[in-house]
Amino acid sequence: MSDIRAGEDADPGFDARELRIVKAVADTGSITGAAAQLGYSQPAVSQMVRRLEGRLGVALLERVGRGVRLTEAGRVLAHHAAAVTTALDAAAGELAELRGLRVARVRLVAFPSASPTVVPRLLADLARKHPGISLTYVEAEPPEAVQAVREDRTDIALTFSYPGDREDPHGSSARGLAVRALGTDDLLAVLPASHAAAGSDLIDVATLAGEEWIAGCPRCRGHLLELCGRAGFSPRIAFETDNFVAVEGLVAQGIGVATLPRMAVESFPQLPGVSVVPLPAGEQRTIHAVTARGADRVPAVRATLAALSRLVDPAGLRDPEGPATRN
Repeated sequence: MSDIRAGEDADPGFDARELRIVKAVADTGSITGAAAQLGYSQPAVSQMVRRLEGRLGVALLERVGRGVRLTEAGRVLAHHAAAVTTALDAAAGELAELRGLRVARVRLVAFPSASPTVVPRLLADLARKHPGISLTYVEAEPPEAVQAVREDRTDIALTFSYPGDREDPHGSSARGLAVRALGTDDLLAVLPASHAAAGSDLIDVATLAGEEWIAGCPRCRGHLLELCGRAGFSPRIAFETDNFVAVEGLVAQGIGVATLPRMAVESFPQLPGVSVVPLPAGEQRTIHAVTARGADRVPAVRATLAALSRLVDPAGLRDPEGPATRN
């Protein structure tokens, strides 16, 4: 699409539909994808983009082969469009609440061990208390989940962090977003049932310095390295897998030892030949909810955050509608 120049009196006013279209093009990477996402025809999307370009006096899309991509101006507008559409959704939600309507959609992204534990209970909780809320769900690890919030591909990201994380997903990657601590999840040592420490009430990881370890992929084993490093040793990692059931299967056969969060252990029946022993409370991981700033003004998002807080932290020690940490 060629350069567009407008006079000094060009009207830069924005139409909400046009902003949603620019954001949809950024999300999907094409006019066709944007049209499908928003329920418009492809010609209608192209026409609205051209109309907006004409008013702004700058090209928003450029041709690349058979497709299109956002220009620098388009990327700037798409970045701000995410915040604008969140605010519009919040306003619509509040007005719907005043009218007594309860029909809304919330998009959730969460880490794998939440899929069989927190998410089914969340769906049941919302069905009982807020039957008008429709929840969509995608599984992703914390870094991808936080990025999905930033790019407005999800409303809520359920994430976690460990003490001393070398790559904290709630640091620079979450700057400008709202991060709420919902509760904690115990970290457990996973041992063969024949191990000398099996059945203990608590275990010091230093006592496992001589063991062979089963760990996650190189990207996912950061906390194990941190944990063992603080205990004064480097773990001998013999096998790696991010499959919780596979971890227990290997441990049951005496192949090695491992650590898993309680949520992961509770996501499937414990295998015979396996014993789990809690590590000190200071090794718990923290469960977070990450949203765009102001997203909790949307009634459906606020209700979903409250439900998540009840489910992750049953003791109810936190106010789910209280202020969130701002990065």
